[in-house]
Amino acid sequence: MVEELNNPEYKELDEETLFIVSQTFKALADPTRIRILHLLFEGEFSVNDISETLQLRQSNVSHQLRFLKNLRLVKYRRDGKSIYYSQDDEHVMHILQQTINHALHY
Repeated sequence: MVEELNNPEYKELDEETLFIVSQTFKALADPTRIRILHLLFEGEFSVNDISETLQLRQSNVSHQLRFLKNLRLVKYRRDGKSIYYSQDDEHVMHILQQTINHALHY
């Protein structure tokens, strides 16, 4: 038996929205991607800078950045042969920062 909703304007989420939300949480469920996004709070970094700062293999950083770029969580710009990445979604970065703050309160 289904109870009536209190909010008559409730609208079920469509499949595309559900997919994007679940992929965003998937992105935030990976420690390496969290480390990369956390670094990007500080500004713009090249793949090499990210790799060196986080002590990760460049191929792993590139793979994770591709995943994040596909979700529009990071953006990039090219400067000669270098590609620089920065955050691209204030909403998700806010969620990440709030979650980090929550974790630090323990």
